[in-house]
Amino acid sequence: MTPCRNRRSLPPELTPCGQASTNERTGVTPENEAKAMATYITEDCINCGACEPECPNEAISEGDEIYVIDPELCTECVGFYDHEACQAVCPVECCLPNPQIVETEEVLIARAVRLHPDDAELKKRAAANDYPSRFRK
Repeated sequence: MTPCRNRRSLPPELTPCGQASTNERTGVTPENEAKAMATYITEDCINCGACEPECPNEAISEGDEIYVIDPELCTECVGFYDHEACQAVCPVECCLPNPQIVETEEVLIARAVRLHPDDAELKKRAAANDYPSRFRK
């Protein structure tokens, strides 16, 4: 495949250079797309680590070359903040939404409650449908 000049700003599957069967940055194959997520860290990551401690779910970790987000742990901060904390602190703005993979607020708050079974306050806010979320701005 010919190198794509737009790869720094878009995930490979969204570039005008053609469709890739596997996302070259994340290694996500079509079979594993269900495990992919709406927020990802681009190759522009400078490994500063600012995002990692901000995540309420410990979904961000240092990868081989850049920081990565575990899609099974990320809630896009729904239930905790009215914004995605990783995006807010990233100095190079490399924590981006993937328009091809959208998760609903309902899915994200359910994941937050499942990930924090001992957080009574979160459960109470979720049950009352009164919790912080970027969807409610």
